[in-house]
Amino acid sequence: MQKPLKKIVIAGGGTAGWMAAAALSRLMGKELDVTLVESEQIGTVGVGEATIPTLVFFHRLLGIDEKAFLSATQGTYKLGIRFENWRDLGKDYLHAFGVTGKDCWACGFQHFWMRARDMGIAGDFGDYCLERRAAESEKFSHLPNNGLNYAYHFDASLYAKFLRNFSEHHGATRVEGKISQVLLRPDDGHVRALKLDSGRELEGDFFIDCTGMRALLIEKALHTGYESWSHWLPCDSAVAVQTASVAPPVPYTRSIARESAWQWRIPLQHRVGNGLVYASSYQSDDSASEQLQENLAGNMLADPRLIRFQTGRRRKQWNKNCLAVGLSSGFLEPLESTSIHLIQQNIMRFLRLFPAREISPVEVDEFNRQADFEMERIRDFIILHYKVTEREDTEFWRYCRHMPVPDTLATKIDMFRETGHVYREGNELFVDSWQQVMLGQGLMPKRYHPLVDSMSEKELEEFIGQIKSSVDTSVARLKNHEVYLREILAGAG
Repeated sequence: MQKPLKKIVIAGGGTAGWMAAAALSRLMGKELDVTLVESEQIGTVGVGEATIPTLVFFHRLLGIDEKAFLSATQGTYKLGIRFENWRDLGKDYLHAFGVTGKDCWACGFQHFWMRARDMGIAGDFGDYCLERRAAESEKFSHLPNNGLNYAYHFDASLYAKFLRNFSEHHGATRVEGKISQVLLRPDDGHVRALKLDSGRELEGDFFIDCTGMRALLIEKALHTGYESWSHWLPCDSAVAVQTASVAPPVPYTRSIARESAWQWRIPLQHRVGNGLVYASSYQSDDSASEQLQENLAGNMLADPRLIRFQTGRRRKQWNKNCLAVGLSSGFLEPLESTSIHLIQQNIMRFLRLFPAREISPVEVDEFNRQADFEMERIRDFIILHYKVTEREDTEFWRYCRHMPVPDTLATKIDMFRETGHVYREGNELFVDSWQQVMLGQGLMPKRYHPLVDSMSEKELEEFIGQIKSSVDTSVARLKNHEVYLREILAGAG
Protein backbone atom coordinates (compact mmCIF):
# COMPACT_ATOMS: atom_id res chain seq x y z
CA MET A 1 0.00 0.00 0.00
CA GLN A 2 1.18 3.49 -0.79
CA LYS A 3 1.69 5.82 2.12
CA PRO A 4 -1.24 8.20 2.78
CA LEU A 5 -0.58 11.92 3.14
CA LYS A 6 -0.91 12.72 6.81
CA LYS A 7 1.49 15.53 7.68
CA ILE A 8 0.87 18.88 5.96
CA VAL A 9 3.39 21.67 6.48
CA ILE A 10 2.39 25.23 5.58
CA ALA A 11 5.31 27.57 4.94
CA GLY A 12 4.36 31.13 5.84
CA GLY A 13 1.47 32.76 7.62
CA GLY A 14 -0.46 35.87 6.63
CA THR A 15 -3.84 35.60 4.94
CA ALA A 16 -2.83 32.74 2.63
CA GLY A 17 -1.16 30.60 5.27
CA TRP A 18 -3.85 30.92 7.88
CA MET A 19 -6.70 30.45 5.38
CA ALA A 20 -5.04 27.18 4.36
CA ALA A 21 -4.56 26.16 7.99
CA ALA A 22 -8.16 27.06 8.86
CA ALA A 23 -9.66 25.01 6.02
CA LEU A 24 -7.41 21.98 6.48
CA SER A 25 -7.77 21.84 10.27
CA ARG A 26 -11.51 22.48 10.26
CA LEU A 27 -12.49 20.21 7.36
CA MET A 28 -9.86 17.43 7.57
CA GLY A 29 -8.33 17.90 11.01
CA LYS A 30 -9.21 14.36 12.12
CA GLU A 31 -7.20 12.87 9.26
CA LEU A 32 -4.30 15.35 9.04
CA ASP A 33 -1.49 16.79 11.12
CA VAL A 34 -1.39 20.47 10.11
CA THR A 35 1.69 22.55 11.01
CA LEU A 36 2.29 26.16 10.01
CA VAL A 37 5.70 27.79 10.31
CA GLU A 38 6.09 31.56 10.26
CA SER A 39 8.41 34.19 11.64
CA GLU A 40 7.39 37.33 13.46
CA GLN A 41 10.49 38.93 11.91
CA ILE A 42 9.04 38.63 8.39
CA GLY A 43 6.21 40.99 7.50
CA THR A 44 3.34 40.26 5.15
CA VAL A 45 1.99 42.37 2.31
CA GLY A 46 -1.23 42.73 4.31
CA VAL A 47 -3.10 45.04 1.95
CA GLY A 48 -5.61 42.52 0.57
CA GLU A 49 -8.51 44.07 2.44
CA ALA A 50 -11.35 43.89 -0.09
CA THR A 51 -13.09 40.69 -1.13
CA ILE A 52 -15.82 39.24 -3.33
CA PRO A 53 -18.90 37.19 -2.28
CA THR A 54 -17.20 33.80 -2.51
CA LEU A 55 -15.55 34.50 0.86
CA VAL A 56 -19.00 34.53 2.49
CA PHE A 57 -19.52 30.93 1.41
CA PHE A 58 -15.98 29.94 2.48
CA HIS A 59 -16.77 31.23 5.96
CA ARG A 60 -20.09 29.39 6.03
CA LEU A 61 -18.37 26.15 5.03
CA LEU A 62 -15.92 26.53 7.89
CA GLY A 63 -18.65 27.56 10.34
CA ILE A 64 -17.15 30.99 11.00
CA ASP A 65 -19.53 33.32 12.82
CA GLU A 66 -19.95 36.51 10.77
CA LYS A 67 -20.50 38.80 13.72
CA ALA A 68 -17.38 37.54 15.50
CA PHE A 69 -15.39 37.84 12.28
CA LEU A 70 -16.49 41.44 11.62
CA SER A 71 -15.81 42.42 15.21
CA ALA A 72 -12.33 40.86 15.25
CA THR A 73 -11.23 42.30 11.88
CA GLN A 74 -12.85 45.76 12.01
CA GLY A 75 -14.81 44.63 8.98
CA THR A 76 -17.51 46.33 6.93
CA TYR A 77 -19.86 45.10 4.20
CA LYS A 78 -19.15 45.48 0.50
CA LEU A 79 -21.63 45.45 -2.38
CA GLY A 80 -19.33 46.33 -5.27
CA ILE A 81 -16.64 48.62 -6.64
CA ARG A 82 -17.10 52.16 -7.84
CA PHE A 83 -14.92 52.89 -10.89
CA GLU A 84 -14.13 56.56 -11.30
CA ASN A 85 -12.48 58.04 -14.42
CA TRP A 86 -11.91 54.62 -15.96
CA ARG A 87 -14.14 55.11 -18.99
CA ASP A 88 -13.03 58.73 -19.27
CA LEU A 89 -12.38 61.67 -17.01
CA GLY A 90 -15.53 62.50 -15.06
CA LYS A 91 -17.36 59.32 -16.10
CA ASP A 92 -18.07 56.88 -13.26
CA TYR A 93 -20.00 53.66 -12.75
CA LEU A 94 -20.43 51.02 -10.06
CA HIS A 95 -19.75 47.33 -10.69
CA ALA A 96 -22.02 45.55 -8.23
CA PHE A 97 -22.07 41.93 -7.10
CA GLY A 98 -25.64 41.18 -8.01
CA VAL A 99 -27.49 40.13 -11.13
CA THR A 100 -28.94 42.91 -13.23
CA GLY A 101 -32.56 42.55 -14.29
CA LYS A 102 -33.99 39.21 -15.33
CA ASP A 103 -32.76 36.95 -18.12
CA CYS A 104 -34.84 34.66 -20.32
CA TRP A 105 -33.94 31.29 -21.81
CA ALA A 106 -32.51 32.83 -24.98
CA CYS A 107 -30.77 36.02 -23.97
CA GLY A 108 -29.63 38.18 -21.11
CA PHE A 109 -31.45 41.14 -19.63
CA GLN A 110 -29.15 43.57 -21.45
CA HIS A 111 -31.00 42.80 -24.71
CA PHE A 112 -34.36 43.86 -23.24
CA TRP A 113 -32.73 46.89 -21.67
CA MET A 114 -31.17 48.00 -24.98
CA ARG A 115 -34.51 48.00 -26.79
CA ALA A 116 -36.23 49.76 -23.87
CA ARG A 117 -33.43 52.36 -23.81
CA ASP A 118 -33.92 52.96 -27.56
CA MET A 119 -37.62 53.49 -26.84
CA GLY A 120 -36.79 55.97 -24.07
CA ILE A 121 -38.47 53.95 -21.32
CA ALA A 122 -35.38 52.56 -19.54
CA GLY A 123 -33.02 54.23 -17.11
CA ASP A 124 -29.38 53.43 -16.51
CA PHE A 125 -28.46 49.73 -16.70
CA GLY A 126 -27.57 49.76 -13.01
CA ASP A 127 -31.08 50.88 -12.04
CA TYR A 128 -32.15 47.24 -12.38
CA CYS A 129 -29.52 45.79 -10.03
CA LEU A 130 -30.42 45.68 -6.34
CA GLU A 131 -26.82 45.57 -5.11
CA ARG A 132 -25.82 48.56 -7.19
CA ARG A 133 -28.77 50.66 -6.07
CA ALA A 134 -28.14 49.67 -2.44
CA ALA A 135 -24.45 50.58 -2.70
CA GLU A 136 -25.20 53.96 -4.25
CA SER A 137 -27.73 54.59 -1.49
CA GLU A 138 -25.14 53.51 1.12
CA LYS A 139 -27.55 50.90 2.46
CA PHE A 140 -27.20 47.29 3.58
CA SER A 141 -29.20 44.57 5.31
CA HIS A 142 -29.32 40.80 5.22
CA LEU A 143 -32.27 39.66 3.13
CA PRO A 144 -34.05 36.28 3.22
CA ASN A 145 -32.71 33.51 0.96
CA ASN A 146 -29.41 35.32 0.41
CA GLY A 147 -31.32 38.01 -1.44
CA LEU A 148 -28.44 40.49 -1.35
CA ASN A 149 -25.03 39.45 -2.66
CA TYR A 150 -22.22 40.92 -0.59
CA ALA A 151 -18.61 40.59 0.51
CA TYR A 152 -16.40 42.32 3.07
CA HIS A 153 -13.72 44.90 3.71
CA PHE A 154 -11.44 44.02 6.63
CA ASP A 155 -8.03 44.49 8.20
CA ALA A 156 -5.84 41.75 6.66
CA SER A 157 -3.46 41.58 9.63
CA LEU A 158 -6.35 41.16 12.05
CA TYR A 159 -7.88 38.54 9.75
CA ALA A 160 -4.70 36.44 9.91
CA LYS A 161 -4.80 36.63 13.72
CA PHE A 162 -8.47 35.67 13.74
CA LEU A 163 -7.82 32.64 11.54
CA ARG A 164 -4.80 31.64 13.61
CA ASN A 165 -7.00 31.39 16.71
CA PHE A 166 -9.60 29.48 14.70
CA SER A 167 -7.00 27.07 13.26
CA GLU A 168 -5.29 26.37 16.56
CA HIS A 169 -8.69 25.71 18.12
CA HIS A 170 -9.18 23.01 15.46
CA GLY A 171 -5.81 21.39 16.04
CA ALA A 172 -3.34 23.20 13.79
CA THR A 173 0.12 23.78 15.26
CA ARG A 174 2.13 26.98 14.79
CA VAL A 175 5.92 26.94 14.79
CA GLU A 176 7.92 30.16 15.15
CA GLY A 177 11.00 30.35 12.96
CA LYS A 178 12.60 31.48 9.72
CA ILE A 179 13.09 28.99 6.91
CA SER A 180 16.80 28.80 6.09
CA GLN A 181 16.71 25.91 3.61
CA VAL A 182 14.26 23.72 1.72
CA LEU A 183 15.48 20.13 1.79
CA LEU A 184 14.60 17.89 -1.16
CA ARG A 185 14.42 14.12 -1.42
CA PRO A 186 17.32 12.89 -3.59
CA ASP A 187 15.30 10.15 -5.31
CA ASP A 188 12.44 12.20 -6.78
CA GLY A 189 13.15 15.87 -5.99
CA HIS A 190 10.09 16.26 -3.77
CA VAL A 191 10.31 18.44 -0.68
CA ARG A 192 11.42 16.43 2.34
CA ALA A 193 11.64 19.07 5.05
CA LEU A 194 12.00 22.74 5.90
CA LYS A 195 15.13 23.59 7.83
CA LEU A 196 14.74 26.52 10.21
CA ASP A 197 17.43 28.96 11.29
CA SER A 198 17.37 27.23 14.68
CA GLY A 199 18.53 24.04 12.99
CA ARG A 200 15.20 22.27 13.46
CA GLU A 201 13.84 20.32 10.50
CA LEU A 202 10.09 20.16 9.82
CA GLU A 203 9.39 17.05 7.80
CA GLY A 204 6.12 16.57 5.94
CA ASP A 205 4.28 14.53 3.35
CA PHE A 206 2.97 17.64 1.58
CA PHE A 207 3.96 21.31 1.68
CA ILE A 208 1.95 24.47 0.98
CA ASP A 209 4.02 27.48 -0.07
CA CYS A 210 2.58 30.66 1.43
CA THR A 211 5.89 32.54 1.47
CA GLY A 212 4.57 35.32 -0.75
CA MET A 213 6.52 36.68 -3.67
CA ARG A 214 9.69 35.04 -2.33
CA ALA A 215 8.18 31.66 -3.33
CA LEU A 216 10.80 29.77 -1.31
CA LEU A 217 9.47 26.31 -2.08
CA ILE A 218 7.62 26.44 -5.40
CA GLU A 219 10.27 28.54 -7.17
CA LYS A 220 13.56 28.79 -5.32
CA ALA A 221 13.63 25.10 -4.44
CA LEU A 222 11.57 23.49 -7.22
CA HIS A 223 12.32 25.98 -10.04
CA THR A 224 8.77 25.84 -11.37
CA GLY A 225 9.02 28.91 -13.62
CA TYR A 226 6.93 32.06 -14.01
CA GLU A 227 4.83 33.38 -16.89
CA SER A 228 4.71 37.18 -17.02
CA TRP A 229 1.56 39.05 -18.07
CA SER A 230 3.08 42.51 -17.72
CA HIS A 231 2.62 43.29 -21.44
CA TRP A 232 -1.14 43.19 -20.81
CA LEU A 233 -1.08 44.56 -17.27
CA PRO A 234 1.80 47.08 -17.21
CA CYS A 235 1.39 48.24 -13.60
CA ASP A 236 4.24 46.81 -11.53
CA SER A 237 4.29 48.83 -8.32
CA ALA A 238 2.05 50.05 -5.53
CA VAL A 239 2.36 52.44 -2.63
CA ALA A 240 -0.01 51.81 0.28
CA VAL A 241 -0.91 53.69 3.45
CA GLN A 242 -3.62 53.64 6.11
CA THR A 243 -5.53 56.78 7.08
CA ALA A 244 -7.93 57.82 9.80
CA SER A 245 -11.62 57.70 8.90
CA VAL A 246 -13.26 61.04 8.25
CA ALA A 247 -16.71 59.77 7.21
CA PRO A 248 -18.96 56.76 7.81
CA PRO A 249 -17.88 53.64 5.88
CA VAL A 250 -19.63 53.15 2.55
CA PRO A 251 -20.54 49.62 1.39
CA TYR A 252 -18.27 49.66 -1.66
CA THR A 253 -14.63 49.97 -2.65
CA ARG A 254 -13.51 53.00 -4.65
CA SER A 255 -11.17 52.61 -7.63
CA ILE A 256 -10.07 55.97 -9.00
CA ALA A 257 -8.13 56.04 -12.27
CA ARG A 258 -5.24 58.52 -12.39
CA GLU A 259 -2.90 59.57 -15.21
CA SER A 260 -0.86 56.34 -15.21
CA ALA A 261 -2.22 54.58 -12.15
CA TRP A 262 -5.32 53.86 -10.12
CA GLN A 263 -6.06 54.51 -6.47
CA TRP A 264 -8.02 52.36 -4.06
CA ARG A 265 -9.98 53.37 -1.00
CA ILE A 266 -11.26 50.64 1.31
CA PRO A 267 -13.38 51.77 4.29
CA LEU A 268 -13.08 49.80 7.54
CA GLN A 269 -14.69 50.50 10.90
CA HIS A 270 -11.63 52.20 12.36
CA ARG A 271 -9.66 53.44 9.37
CA VAL A 272 -9.37 53.53 5.58
CA GLY A 273 -6.98 51.47 3.45
CA ASN A 274 -5.45 53.45 0.59
CA GLY A 275 -3.07 52.66 -2.20
CA LEU A 276 -1.90 53.66 -5.66
CA VAL A 277 -1.16 50.94 -8.23
CA TYR A 278 1.07 52.34 -10.98
CA ALA A 279 3.42 51.52 -13.85
CA SER A 280 6.98 52.48 -12.95
CA SER A 281 7.82 52.92 -16.64
CA TYR A 282 5.34 55.81 -16.76
CA GLN A 283 5.57 57.21 -13.23
CA SER A 284 8.38 57.44 -10.67
CA ASP A 285 8.09 56.13 -7.12
CA ASP A 286 8.36 59.64 -5.68
CA SER A 287 5.66 60.93 -8.01
CA ALA A 288 3.36 58.03 -7.13
CA SER A 289 3.83 58.58 -3.40
CA GLU A 290 3.15 62.29 -3.77
CA GLN A 291 0.06 61.66 -5.88
CA LEU A 292 -1.34 59.24 -3.34
CA GLN A 293 -0.71 61.58 -0.41
CA GLU A 294 -2.28 64.51 -2.27
CA ASN A 295 -5.49 62.47 -2.67
CA LEU A 296 -5.98 61.14 0.85
CA ALA A 297 -9.08 62.04 2.85
CA GLY A 298 -7.63 61.61 6.35
CA ASN A 299 -4.39 61.78 8.32
CA MET A 300 -1.86 59.02 7.60
CA LEU A 301 -1.49 56.47 10.39
CA ALA A 302 1.93 55.24 9.22
CA ASP A 303 4.50 55.88 6.52
CA PRO A 304 3.58 54.78 2.99
CA ARG A 305 4.85 51.32 1.96
CA LEU A 306 6.28 50.52 -1.47
CA ILE A 307 5.36 47.17 -3.02
CA ARG A 308 6.89 45.72 -6.21
CA PHE A 309 5.22 43.01 -8.26
CA GLN A 310 5.09 41.38 -11.65
CA THR A 311 1.70 40.31 -12.93
CA GLY A 312 1.61 36.71 -14.04
CA ARG A 313 1.46 33.19 -12.68
CA ARG A 314 3.62 30.27 -11.70
CA ARG A 315 3.82 27.74 -14.56
CA LYS A 316 2.47 25.13 -12.16
CA GLN A 317 0.44 25.91 -9.06
CA TRP A 318 0.99 22.34 -7.86
CA ASN A 319 4.46 20.93 -8.48
CA LYS A 320 5.55 17.58 -7.02
CA ASN A 321 4.43 17.62 -3.35
CA CYS A 322 4.17 21.40 -3.12
CA LEU A 323 1.17 23.66 -3.66
CA ALA A 324 1.52 27.43 -4.15
CA VAL A 325 -1.16 29.51 -2.42
CA GLY A 326 -1.38 33.29 -2.47
CA LEU A 327 1.37 35.48 -3.88
CA SER A 328 3.71 32.52 -4.31
CA SER A 329 1.35 31.26 -7.05
CA GLY A 330 1.35 34.52 -9.02
CA PHE A 331 -0.03 38.02 -8.91
CA LEU A 332 -3.03 39.79 -10.36
CA GLU A 333 -3.43 43.38 -9.30
CA PRO A 334 -6.28 43.93 -6.81
CA LEU A 335 -8.52 45.84 -9.21
CA GLU A 336 -11.46 43.44 -8.78
CA SER A 337 -10.53 42.20 -5.28
CA THR A 338 -9.77 38.66 -6.47
CA SER A 339 -6.56 37.97 -4.50
CA ILE A 340 -8.24 36.31 -1.51
CA HIS A 341 -10.64 34.47 -3.83
CA LEU A 342 -7.67 32.87 -5.61
CA ILE A 343 -6.21 31.83 -2.25
CA GLN A 344 -9.52 30.28 -1.31
CA GLN A 345 -9.92 28.52 -4.65
CA ASN A 346 -6.51 26.86 -4.57
CA ILE A 347 -7.21 25.61 -1.05
CA MET A 348 -10.66 24.26 -1.90
CA ARG A 349 -9.50 22.80 -5.22
CA PHE A 350 -6.73 20.98 -3.36
CA LEU A 351 -9.21 19.59 -0.82
CA ARG A 352 -11.49 18.34 -3.61
CA LEU A 353 -8.53 16.61 -5.31
CA PHE A 354 -6.81 15.60 -2.08
CA PRO A 355 -4.68 12.50 -2.72
CA ALA A 356 -6.02 9.40 -0.98
CA ARG A 357 -2.53 7.95 -1.12
CA GLU A 358 0.65 9.16 -2.73
CA ILE A 359 0.32 11.94 -5.28
CA SER A 360 -1.02 11.00 -8.71
CA PRO A 361 0.12 12.94 -11.81
CA VAL A 362 -3.48 12.86 -12.99
CA GLU A 363 -4.62 14.83 -9.93
CA VAL A 364 -1.78 17.31 -10.30
CA ASP A 365 -2.49 17.90 -13.98
CA GLU A 366 -6.21 18.40 -13.38
CA PHE A 367 -5.54 20.82 -10.54
CA ASN A 368 -3.19 22.89 -12.68
CA ARG A 369 -5.60 22.84 -15.63
CA GLN A 370 -8.42 24.21 -13.49
CA ALA A 371 -6.18 26.75 -11.77
CA ASP A 372 -4.78 27.99 -15.08
CA PHE A 373 -8.25 28.39 -16.58
CA GLU A 374 -9.56 30.36 -13.62
CA MET A 375 -6.60 32.68 -13.39
CA GLU A 376 -6.62 33.35 -17.15
CA ARG A 377 -10.29 34.32 -17.12
CA ILE A 378 -9.83 36.63 -14.14
CA ARG A 379 -6.78 38.09 -15.90
CA ASP A 380 -8.92 38.82 -18.97
CA PHE A 381 -11.56 40.53 -16.86
CA ILE A 382 -8.97 42.82 -15.28
CA ILE A 383 -7.37 43.64 -18.64
CA LEU A 384 -10.86 44.59 -19.90
CA HIS A 385 -10.89 47.66 -17.62
CA TYR A 386 -7.72 49.01 -19.22
CA LYS A 387 -8.45 48.02 -22.82
CA VAL A 388 -12.06 49.17 -23.20
CA THR A 389 -11.63 52.84 -22.38
CA GLU A 390 -12.20 56.16 -24.07
CA ARG A 391 -9.18 57.74 -22.38
CA GLU A 392 -6.46 59.12 -24.65
CA ASP A 393 -5.18 61.85 -22.33
CA THR A 394 -1.85 60.24 -21.35
CA GLU A 395 0.72 57.93 -22.90
CA PHE A 396 -0.23 55.22 -20.41
CA TRP A 397 -3.91 55.20 -21.37
CA ARG A 398 -3.09 55.39 -25.09
CA TYR A 399 -0.94 52.29 -24.67
CA CYS A 400 -3.70 50.43 -22.81
CA ARG A 401 -6.41 51.36 -25.26
CA HIS A 402 -4.46 50.20 -28.30
CA MET A 403 -2.52 47.24 -26.89
CA PRO A 404 -3.19 43.71 -28.22
CA VAL A 405 -5.02 41.49 -25.73
CA PRO A 406 -5.37 37.70 -25.26
CA ASP A 407 -7.52 36.03 -27.90
CA THR A 408 -9.93 34.85 -25.21
CA LEU A 409 -10.62 38.46 -24.21
CA ALA A 410 -10.69 39.79 -27.78
CA THR A 411 -13.40 37.24 -28.60
CA LYS A 412 -15.52 38.29 -25.61
CA ILE A 413 -15.23 41.98 -26.52
CA ASP A 414 -16.06 41.36 -30.19
CA MET A 415 -19.00 39.14 -29.31
CA PHE A 416 -20.51 41.73 -27.00
CA ARG A 417 -19.90 44.61 -29.41
CA GLU A 418 -21.48 42.78 -32.34
CA THR A 419 -24.32 40.83 -30.67
CA GLY A 420 -24.71 41.91 -27.03
CA HIS A 421 -24.07 38.34 -25.87
CA VAL A 422 -21.83 37.30 -22.98
CA TYR A 423 -21.22 33.60 -22.62
CA ARG A 424 -19.87 31.92 -19.51
CA GLU A 425 -17.27 29.34 -20.39
CA GLY A 426 -16.84 26.43 -18.00
CA ASN A 427 -16.77 27.53 -14.38
CA GLU A 428 -15.78 31.15 -14.95
CA LEU A 429 -15.96 33.35 -11.87
CA PHE A 430 -17.57 36.42 -13.43
CA VAL A 431 -20.90 36.33 -15.25
CA ASP A 432 -23.15 39.41 -14.95
CA SER A 433 -20.02 41.41 -14.19
CA TRP A 434 -18.89 41.32 -17.82
CA GLN A 435 -21.80 43.33 -19.18
CA GLN A 436 -21.75 45.67 -16.18
CA VAL A 437 -18.12 46.60 -16.81
CA MET A 438 -18.30 46.64 -20.61
CA LEU A 439 -21.31 48.95 -20.55
CA GLY A 440 -19.75 51.01 -17.78
CA GLN A 441 -16.58 51.41 -19.82
CA GLY A 442 -18.62 52.61 -22.79
CA LEU A 443 -18.88 49.49 -24.97
CA MET A 444 -22.42 49.45 -26.38
CA PRO A 445 -23.59 46.48 -28.50
CA LYS A 446 -24.64 47.20 -32.07
CA ARG A 447 -27.85 45.18 -31.79
CA TYR A 448 -30.00 43.16 -29.43
CA HIS A 449 -31.46 39.66 -29.73
CA PRO A 450 -34.46 39.50 -32.14
CA LEU A 451 -36.50 37.60 -29.53
CA VAL A 452 -36.94 40.90 -27.69
CA ASP A 453 -39.07 42.20 -30.57
CA SER A 454 -41.65 39.51 -29.82
CA MET A 455 -42.67 41.71 -26.89
CA SER A 456 -45.00 44.58 -27.57
CA GLU A 457 -43.90 48.01 -26.42
CA LYS A 458 -46.48 47.85 -23.63
CA GLU A 459 -45.25 44.40 -22.51
CA LEU A 460 -41.64 45.54 -22.53
CA GLU A 461 -42.49 48.68 -20.58
CA GLU A 462 -44.33 46.58 -17.97
CA PHE A 463 -41.48 44.06 -17.80
CA ILE A 464 -38.85 46.76 -17.28
CA GLY A 465 -41.09 48.68 -14.89
CA GLN A 466 -41.78 45.65 -12.69
CA ILE A 467 -38.06 44.97 -12.25
CA LYS A 468 -37.40 48.61 -11.41
CA SER A 469 -40.29 48.64 -8.94
CA SER A 470 -39.06 45.47 -7.26
CA VAL A 471 -35.58 46.94 -6.86
CA ASP A 472 -37.01 50.19 -5.50
CA THR A 473 -39.08 48.31 -2.94
CA SER A 474 -36.13 46.22 -1.78
CA VAL A 475 -33.81 49.22 -1.47
CA ALA A 476 -36.41 51.03 0.62
CA ARG A 477 -36.41 48.09 3.09
CA LEU A 478 -32.65 48.29 3.67
CA LYS A 479 -31.02 50.20 6.50
CA ASN A 480 -28.19 52.67 6.36
CA HIS A 481 -24.96 50.67 6.15
CA GLU A 482 -23.31 52.27 9.18
CA VAL A 483 -26.46 51.89 11.29
CA TYR A 484 -26.93 48.23 10.32
CA LEU A 485 -23.26 47.46 10.92
CA ARG A 486 -23.46 48.99 14.39
CA GLU A 487 -26.50 46.81 15.17
CA ILE A 488 -24.70 43.67 13.96
CA LEU A 489 -21.62 44.42 16.03
CA ALA A 490 -23.71 45.12 19.12
CA GLY A 491 -24.84 41.50 18.98
CA ALA A 492 -21.36 40.07 18.42
CA GLY A 493 -20.94 39.23 22.08
